[in-house]
Amino acid sequence: MGVVGGRFGASFFFHEHPNAIVTAVADLRSDRRATLMKTYRCEKAYESLDALLKDESVEAVGLFTPAPDHVRHALQCLRAGKHVLSAVPAAMSLEECDELINAVKGSGLTYMMAETSYYQQLTISARKFFNEGAFGRIYACESEYHHAGLDSLFVEDGRRTWRYGFPPMHYPTHCTAHLLSVTGERIVRATCIGWGDNDPILQDNVYRNPFWNETALFQTNRGTSFRVAVWWKGAHRGTERAQYFGDKMSFFFAHPNGLGPATVKWSTLREKDSGGFARQAAVLEKYEERKWWATEMLPEPLRHNSGHEGSHTFLTHEFIDAVLNQRKPAVDVYAAVNFTAPGIVAHESALKGGLQMDVPVFGG
Repeated sequence: MGVVGGRFGASFFFHEHPNAIVTAVADLRSDRRATLMKTYRCEKAYESLDALLKDESVEAVGLFTPAPDHVRHALQCLRAGKHVLSAVPAAMSLEECDELINAVKGSGLTYMMAETSYYQQLTISARKFFNEGAFGRIYACESEYHHAGLDSLFVEDGRRTWRYGFPPMHYPTHCTAHLLSVTGERIVRATCIGWGDNDPILQDNVYRNPFWNETALFQTNRGTSFRVAVWWKGAHRGTERAQYFGDKMSFFFAHPNGLGPATVKWSTLREKDSGGFARQAAVLEKYEERKWWATEMLPEPLRHNSGHEGSHTFLTHEFIDAVLNQRKPAVDVYAAVNFTAPGIVAHESALKGGLQMDVPVFGG
């Protein structure tokens, strides 16, 4: 493995996996190179991705570079014959989505997107509920990525970073993965409303983005309604959560305002609502979050809690195992672009005042 990008890239566990060795790391900044070397117990560091890709000992690259560079850097890695694990999002435009797919197909190499929401412990539980048929028919889903305070990363050493004014819906995958990775359906339609203020950041950024917060309503190819809220400013507490509504059972992730994970199930009991109407009772039950990271789903050295609600060890193992066994990874290039593209279209919808727009589905 080679690991590129010393902020997010230093939070994985390639060095703990029994089938991987980190032979080289890279970052433009010397302090981040030092962090990577210490984290992965690696003695070889390069000052750029270009230099690392010339290292023949590197078979696969963990790519944790700025979001606008993901496709360009992934293509560099593929051309150099390296498998790729890329940070999110997969791409910045629909054209880049096509370009990435074509490059991966042409290379015959493994590409995976490191989407943390796929392996949140409660997302794993939701996937198991779905596969068991516990939900019945999921008819609606809601997902929220509320992360105030990101503006602290907008400027470093007096210079604007790639995050300065970045459109919220260009970072949709922490939400879209909550539904799409559970049911396998795809988003086909979007409408989105954005909110911004008079902050100078929204008046002058390279993305021409006027929004702090964006809220989308998506429709899937199965007719499911899917509300997604990516909010980066306001009086809200940070969260990365989902709730699934089914005709037999609904499932709610922990809420930042205090309510823990829970299910709601139809029962044979009858009750009356506040208006005196009789109805079938829905029973609220506390759900005890499973520690899936402590199970045989992971190799023994990786059975510990990790970043983003236990997801980082899962992402580490899934990528390495997919490369070794020459199989499709969980978040392959098609899943990656289908998680990403709805946000690209949703942001365009918000710029057009909420116009309903079609979302392309990328096959495979």
